[in-house]
Order: sequence, then structure tokens, then C-alpha cells
Amino acid sequence: MSTTTLTSLAILKVNIDHGRDYLDYLRPFVMQVLFETEPAYVTDESTAEAIRDRFGLVIPSRTVQIVLRRLTRSGHLRRENRVYVLKNVDDPGMGPAQDLANRHINDTLEGLIRFAHEELQLSITEDRAIAAICTYLSSFDVSCLSAYLRGTAIPEVSGGRDEDVTLVSKYLMELRNLDNETFEKFMLVVQGHMLANALLCPDLKSAKNYKRTTFYIDTPLLVQLLGLEGTNRKMAVEELLRLLTELGGRIAVFSHTREELGRVLDGSAAKIDAMDGRGRIVEEARRIGLTRSDLLLLAGKVDDLLREFGIDMRTTPGYTEERYQIDESEFEGILDDGVLYYNPRAREYDVNSVRSVYVLRRGSAPTAIEDAKAILVTSNTAFARAAWDYGREFEASREVSSVISDFSLANVAWLKAPMGAPLLPIAEVLAFSYAAVQPSSALMGRFLSEIDRLRSSGEISERDHQLLRASPRVYEELVSMTLGDDATLTGSGVREVLDRVVREITQEADDEVTAERAAREKAERDLQAMSDSRRRREQGLYWRFQRFAGWLAYVPAMAAFLPAALAIGGQASYWIDGSLGRTIYAVSWTSLTAWTLGSLVCGTTLFGLHEKMKSAIFRVLRKWFLDESDESSSGS
Repeated sequence: MSTTTLTSLAILKVNIDHGRDYLDYLRPFVMQVLFETEPAYVTDESTAEAIRDRFGLVIPSRTVQIVLRRLTRSGHLRRENRVYVLKNVDDPGMGPAQDLANRHINDTLEGLIRFAHEELQLSITEDRAIAAICTYLSSFDVSCLSAYLRGTAIPEVSGGRDEDVTLVSKYLMELRNLDNETFEKFMLVVQGHMLANALLCPDLKSAKNYKRTTFYIDTPLLVQLLGLEGTNRKMAVEELLRLLTELGGRIAVFSHTREELGRVLDGSAAKIDAMDGRGRIVEEARRIGLTRSDLLLLAGKVDDLLREFGIDMRTTPGYTEERYQIDESEFEGILDDGVLYYNPRAREYDVNSVRSVYVLRRGSAPTAIEDAKAILVTSNTAFARAAWDYGREFEASREVSSVISDFSLANVAWLKAPMGAPLLPIAEVLAFSYAAVQPSSALMGRFLSEIDRLRSSGEISERDHQLLRASPRVYEELVSMTLGDDATLTGSGVREVLDRVVREITQEADDEVTAERAAREKAERDLQAMSDSRRRREQGLYWRFQRFAGWLAYVPAMAAFLPAALAIGGQASYWIDGSLGRTIYAVSWTSLTAWTLGSLVCGTTLFGLHEKMKSAIFRVLRKWFLDESDESSSGS
């Protein structure tokens, strides 16, 4: 399997010139295939196919068509009989970028192969490593956004398997702790993939904000925000909410969702001391040492914590406006087909959330997230897909689903301001990877059954049985051995897990080994903290510069409005003072006429002029401050 796709994603990484339209990042790829093939006629379909063959990216022809139109306006192509003809296409010079990207990809692949061999005793080929990374990236799709023409720009992966997601996830968690440089190289590919996701949607309104949209947070995300599914997931939700707020969006929670959150916390508190107590919250609480009292105390402070996160409490809409209600029984059927509910009440809460979004939209037909009024955000992708399947029958959510996954929203929001959320892609990758290295319900069920059988047959002692049930290290070793595939777990595998955990516990008793490990982990945490601090500083500067540029851009925009004001004033002056009034009147209306004609010919509006001036001012500020900061950081 070729590294072409991964190399192309690395090239697609977002550069720092964010005044450009995101579709401009596809332009060099189109130019390159046109320069190399020199076709007699150019069509969007043939160009999209050439991009797939040359760069390993599946880009819809609709997106390519927009780029071809732009190349026509810039004089590179000309339109003849519904096709394009080459006019002046130069070599875009992608060679150096490809060479650098190739080196990054090769380092990443070599590291993955070495990690699999040394840490997991698994021998994999380069083709398997490439397929594993592509399979991992394909998990970050945006298929629940209707405007997207496919889920991912990565072609169908041959040889990919579910265990590959776990393999790459464990590798990335290791890199984040021990090799930040290689981790950053992998993040180039992730950012490129996030940008490629946007290229799948030619109608994405990247210049607009979310001032007209309220994002309602679902219970699973609230649980993660409270830190009850690990620090990585908490950081991902915090980064997403911070970005949505900066983009003008409002964050809220339905009152029935708050009720569900309370039930979840109370239920988890009741299970934490039980031997058969299971669930993500219970397992995480045990791992970090939370007690039943801690969970109950947290449940009592939820309202205060939500306010600290900037989340408003909204009363769930009633059933008074029947014409905006959904067919709840039909939607429940769709949920039953696509979502596994261990608690029937959870399904009732989900139905109520979707019903509430439809009521808040009140029969409108939004074509973009920016105009959707209300959207439920969830980490349950199966729930999001079910809502999308149901919504295709209704005008109110045919284009924008009532429910969107947190990653899909993070992807499109990040594209509006990549420099304004530099930690968001990292947080999303770590959150996804952390979840992927946790044992699934199927794997845990098989494991618990197997250790019960071994205890009953006398093959393990009661003490060993308790250790296997209670130690968090067991879960790590279990996933390392099986890569999440419960079918590979056997009695001998359970005994091997037990041996590994006992060896680790014995080794940790060595003070010297423990001190060395602690010192290394502290050094890595300090290095990460420095890197994250630098990103936070750049993020703060980005938003301050954006606001300052926005205010400063009103000066030339208002100056452009001056002819209209003078025209009105000139009319009044005409009646007051003959000669002076006529002069002002003539100059004003001449200026206004020129501005109007210019607007008609060039498509310029006062809002458009303001946005262009804002982008230009921001680029100057970025060049003066952020670029110099980057250079000084790299120089040090």
C-alpha cells in the first residue's frame, strides 16, 4: 500500500495565512495534475480522478469544479463549450513540500512498526502500518453532516481492520508521553485530514460565525466535561466549547438533560463499591481513586460547575406546538435499530432532546450550522447517525441534522479559526485514542466470564481473581494483548495478563525504578506544558487580533459609506445655499453612483469590504507578532 494519501494529507496541513479561503489549499493539487497531464480538455470529473490517482485523495467533483472556476477567473483556464481549456498553468512547485511530508510520514511509520514489535510483540509490515493509520484517520469522519458528499477523503482502505484503531491509538498515547516530536509529525497528518474533510463540502460557510446558533450539550459530553471519563476527554470538550464561544455560539443544556446527568451520577455512585459495578464512570472513578462520597458531592455541585463552564440551563420546550413535534414512536424504532441502550430511560431522554430541537427550529429549513438556531451535540456517533437518518424526511433537518457528533462540529468549527484553537486537534486525537484503548463491553464481558471460570476450576486463586477484577493495569494489558478483539481472549491469555500485572507491581516496588520513571514522566509533562502554554499564548493573541482588526476595519468601511451620507446632506444643502449646495450635491451623487456601479461590477458590499479589510489588517498583525513569535520559539 502506498504512502501517497498520508503524504498528501501532511501537505494539506493548514498554514498560518488564515486570510485565505480554505478551498485555496486544494488549488496547488489541481494545478499540479493539470501541469503534469496537460489534458486537451479539463472537466471536474477528470480532474478529481487525476487527484485521486496522483495524490490518493477522494475529492468530490463539485468541490473541484469551484476551484476550476477560480482558475478561470485568474486566467489559468478558459471556458469553451461546457469544458475548460488550459491557458496558462505553471508548475506550482509541490516537490519540496512532498519531500518534507514523505520524511515525516516515514518517521511515523517506522515508529509505529517499532512500537508494535517492542511493546506489543507484534510484527507488522509497512503496508499494514499504512493501512492502520488510514483506518484510524477514517474514524474521524463527518458523515452526519448532510452537506458533505462522503464521510472522508481517504480512499477505501484495503487490509484495514478494527484492531488497527487500537494499535494506532496506543502508539499515539505512547508518543504523547515519550516522543513529542514524532507526535507533532503525526498531528500534521491529522490536521490535513481535518482540512480534507472540509474539501468534501463545497458549500461550507467558513467565513460566518455561530451567533445565531445555540449548541445544546448531551449527557455523555457533560460527563466528559466533568472529568469522569479521563482528563483527555475533558480537555477535548473544554477546547470545543471554548472555540464555539469565541465564534459567537451559545452553549446550553436542556433541563431534562440536567435531570439525566443527575441520575447517571447517582447511579454510578451506587455501583462504585459493588463487585459487579461496571461502566465508564465507575471504571474511571476507581482508576483515579474517587469514592462514592466524591461522586455524590460532585452531583450536588453540577449546577455551579455548569455555570463556571458558561453553560446556560434552558427549560425543555413543551408539547404545546403540535405541528413542530416529531413522530416519537418512529424515531424510537430508528434508535433501536442503530443504538444499543442498556437503560431504556436513556432512549427517552434522547428522543426528548431531538423533539426539543425540532420545536426550537419551528419549521425552519437551515442549510448550514450557522443558521440552525438549535443543535444537539453528542459524543454518541450512533445516536447522531440515527437522528440524521430520521431527519432526512423533514425539511427542518434535511440539510443540517438535529444532532451532530462532537468531532464533526469540532472539525468544521476549527476550520474557521485554526490558529484560534491550536490545541483542539490534539485534544480530539488524545480523547479518541484514550477511548479506543479502553476495553469494550464485549471484551470486558468475555474477560470477566473467563476469570470466573478459571477461579471455579481452581486454575487461579481467589486473590488472583480479585486482582484481575480490580487492578486498572489489567485493563491496559488486556487491550495490549487483544487490541480490543474479544475473540482472541483465551484462558492462557488471562493467565498471561495476570503474570504481566504481577511483574509490573513487583518492579514498581523497586524505589530506584520508580524514581527514574517518575523523573522521566515529569520531564515529559513539563515539556508538554511548555508547548501547550506557547499554543495558548498564540491562541489568545489570535482572538485579540481578530477583535482589534474587526473594529479597525470599520474605519474604511464607514468611509466607503460616506458618499451616501454626503448625498443626503447635499440634497439639503441644495435648498439652503444654491451654489455650494449644488457643488456638494453633484460631488456626493457622483461618488455614490461610482460606488454603486463598482458594487454591481465587483460584487462589493459594505459587509464584504469590512471582511476584506479585517482579513488584511489581521494578516499584518499576524506577520508582525505571531510570525515573529513562531520564529523566536523555533530559534530557541
